[in-house]
Amino acid sequence: MPIAAIHGQDIFYEDSGGPGRPIILGHGFLMDSRMFEAQVRALAPEFRVIRWDSRGTGRTRWDGKPFSLWDSADDCVGLLDHLGIERAVVGGMSLGSHCALRVALRYPERVKGLVLMSTRITQEDAQQQDIYRDIAKIWSSEGPIEPILHILANSFLGDPFRFTAWTNRWRVLTGAHVLATIRCLYERDDISKRLKDIRCPALVVHGAQDTTVSPSQGELLSHLLPGSAGCVFIPEAAHAVCLTHPELLNPHLLEFLRAHA
Repeated sequence: MPIAAIHGQDIFYEDSGGPGRPIILGHGFLMDSRMFEAQVRALAPEFRVIRWDSRGTGRTRWDGKPFSLWDSADDCVGLLDHLGIERAVVGGMSLGSHCALRVALRYPERVKGLVLMSTRITQEDAQQQDIYRDIAKIWSSEGPIEPILHILANSFLGDPFRFTAWTNRWRVLTGAHVLATIRCLYERDDISKRLKDIRCPALVVHGAQDTTVSPSQGELLSHLLPGSAGCVFIPEAAHAVCLTHPELLNPHLLEFLRAHA
């Protein structure tokens, strides 16, 4: 199992290898790097695709301490160092794209381009923060009860019954894992005023039916990022667009990478 010892964590990653130009992808909340399997199949013939599990999720062995998106950004660059990669396209979905933006802010010399899916650049509003806290509280006291799983699957995937492999993975997550990841999500800082400092090319993608992060957030992000040519909306897609609609997303990824990787 590929593990990189980075900042006191054992970071799980997968690397398609080969001579292609590299792209590194970070996953969304409650997900892990397996959500990018369709992207690996589409991109790996031309590009080197690295995907990794962040602290508190997937197959990464995490030290149990609280962490921030800036810690995740450091982990991402630490993984690039581990793999001997000087520069890469850095991307992700939702939580992973929040991390990618912070990589671009802290390590601009390491980022050739950004792929940002289902991204919110502002802080969560008070109501949404309360919802996240309630989820963490219920998960910690009662476990992943079915009503919570149903709501999350509907919000993230657009269909509570289509992706049972993911709801089955959620059932084994402990309250500690969910709480730490939720805190990383809702305690994040607002970086909207700093986006003007990110000069690299950027592909901004959003599900047209995303109820977790409004499509207007994709429009705002693409407006504020100097390197964005506009937001690409994927019809009928909810939040986890790379998982639910790869056949519509992947051509945009290939076009962007061919131009900017």
